[in-house]
Amino acid sequence: MFHANMFDSHPHLLDMSPHKTTACSESDLGKACRDDEYETKSITDAMDAPSGDDQDPNPRPKKKGYRRHTQRQIEEMEAFFKQFPHPDDKQRKELSRELGLEPLQVKFWFQNKRTQMKTQHERNENAILKTENEKLRAENNRYKEALSNATCPNCGGSAALGEMSFDEQHLRIENARLREEIDRISGIAAKYVGKPVTSSYSNLSSLNNNHVPVGKYGSQSGTVGEMYGGSDLFRSLPAPADADKPMIVELAVAAMEELTRLAQAGDPLWVPSNHHSEILNEEEYLRTFPNRGLGPKPLGLRSEASRESVVVIMNHINLIDILMDVNQWSTVFCGIVSRALTLEVLSTGVAGNYNGALQVMSSEFQVPSPLVPTRENYFVRYCKQQPDGIWAVVDVSLDNLRPNTISRSRRRPSGCLIQELPNGYSKVTWIEHVEVDDRAVHSIYRPLVNSGLAFGAKRWVATLDRQCERLASSMANNIPAGDLCVITSAEGRKSMMKLAERMVMSYCTGVGASTAHAWTTLSATGCDDVRVMTRKSTDEPGRPPGIVLSAATSFWLPVPPNRVFDFLRDENSRNEWDILSNGGLVQELAHIANGRDPGNCVSLLRVNSANSSQSNMLILQESCTDSTGSYVVYAPVDIVAMNVVLSGGDPDYVALLPSGFAILPDGPPALNGGPMHEVGSGGSLLTVGFQILVDSAPTAKLSLGSVATVNSLIKCTVERIKVAVIRDNNNT
Repeated sequence: MFHANMFDSHPHLLDMSPHKTTACSESDLGKACRDDEYETKSITDAMDAPSGDDQDPNPRPKKKGYRRHTQRQIEEMEAFFKQFPHPDDKQRKELSRELGLEPLQVKFWFQNKRTQMKTQHERNENAILKTENEKLRAENNRYKEALSNATCPNCGGSAALGEMSFDEQHLRIENARLREEIDRISGIAAKYVGKPVTSSYSNLSSLNNNHVPVGKYGSQSGTVGEMYGGSDLFRSLPAPADADKPMIVELAVAAMEELTRLAQAGDPLWVPSNHHSEILNEEEYLRTFPNRGLGPKPLGLRSEASRESVVVIMNHINLIDILMDVNQWSTVFCGIVSRALTLEVLSTGVAGNYNGALQVMSSEFQVPSPLVPTRENYFVRYCKQQPDGIWAVVDVSLDNLRPNTISRSRRRPSGCLIQELPNGYSKVTWIEHVEVDDRAVHSIYRPLVNSGLAFGAKRWVATLDRQCERLASSMANNIPAGDLCVITSAEGRKSMMKLAERMVMSYCTGVGASTAHAWTTLSATGCDDVRVMTRKSTDEPGRPPGIVLSAATSFWLPVPPNRVFDFLRDENSRNEWDILSNGGLVQELAHIANGRDPGNCVSLLRVNSANSSQSNMLILQESCTDSTGSYVVYAPVDIVAMNVVLSGGDPDYVALLPSGFAILPDGPPALNGGPMHEVGSGGSLLTVGFQILVDSAPTAKLSLGSVATVNSLIKCTVERIKVAVIRDNNNT
């Protein structure tokens, strides 16, 4: 499984000591200069040399004279170098006059200083790369030792390779990660040694032939890597080079102009769709924007464009802050943005705001289901205030900077225009325009994805509207105490809502198709319909220590989404599907309303069970819904911990293992309202996700029995939900 000489086969892998380089003057003044000492050839020596008849007919070679700079001269030039490492002729002449040096002496000193700084930088880079290489080598050795010392869990003897089960899968996945790390380091090393640096994977590649498939999840795309984001965009993206930045600025300015025109245009550029939204007329778009910055659409990609408007309860300044801060943006849109990163900020804006801000980003967009591949994008985000006071934020892909990379998703000018309204409200016009290869989407999700509702503008604005109401609720102070269950303390409300927010974010990372969140996907679970992942936690705040299994599955129900949502969030019907409640009645102890829809709320529930072990356990639940989808997410919490939270204490240290449901429509709204016999006729796409602590010891090995138990739990819950929801729907 491991190549014993994986690193030894290339002992010079990171031996990148740079060749000593020196700065040189013009040819008529000689080429000698030194970068470790601040010395320069004396110009006066050359001027005082004899000439003509005064010269000795048999001259002996004269030793070149060097004059060491004084400490004051060095200190002055060091200080000047910090501000102006590349002085022009005027600055050099002025500095030479102040220091009593020739301009050429000053010029040579700055050349040598720049060479010295470059050499030091390269040495530091080499040291970092060598350290990373040593870490990878040590980690590889640890895994080899673990393989050789593995024991059979049944007999205690030495384990054969076929008995390694899930531990073997961990090693395979880690081995793949090591190979990616070595590729990355080799790429960096190649920049300095001037030629490609390769590694040998001859023995490691045989692992791919023994890879265990992922059942039905892999059957849609052909390979597991395609389905679960095997091409890790985030791991391979560097910050943009200086030579590319003018092109990035030019592309962003053109994208801003296109977005503004798209937001203000009407028919025939935008036409109404069947699901009460607007879609782009592609032919008219090509005529309106013939010189598109990204070039023609690549083969195999499908165009998807939509526009939607909404009035939200938030002022334009806070909206801009959310969109330009990658952490806030990822939190507010956690159901859509599975991960995001700002690679470089090219401009922070002017006048203390984001006007003119420009940043290069990478992000991954998801649907809450393991059956829909994520969409990875590398783009620039540009924010600008228009002359009429309207703010605009635009994204556009930078795939042209990566000509050798095949992209499965790229963003044409997309974003939003934000218009300030009275009373602190804002009107937001959102445009999503992408080109994507979505052939790997599972068949039951294709009507939803093809309609544009899965990733389109309507989902973005619906999420934004709902989250703005949630934020407004968290900042409310004067809450009437008419209902005994309502939490009136401002500090308690904020702490409880912050805890619920973290719970929902953790749930979304556990059910989506992204593989970037510290989870390891198990390739063989014994159940074709359930994807199982595992994670080990030690001393991480907010996570219980030990081995955690996350199981998720998606399926279709012939029931409208709103009825599925109402059934699952109702505490009175919980005992019909929740196996862990043991059939006990569930009582709501407290709740926080999160908006106009009564389904948007955070609740604290108690299970009245005869099981004494659950007497100190409560359930934190958040339910939220909008026109594009719904969530019901819950997690068991300790009574003592919740008392601290309700008193306004820090919720970050409360351990959570969220479970729950994501409910999406199975396609555009049905027009006839007839019976639901197939996907796309008005039913629901339901994703069930569980996170369960199977062993409190982080060093314990994952057993097959634990995986089988989780599989059985999720399958039993699914069957109960199907029976109960369909029966409830037939009775109404």
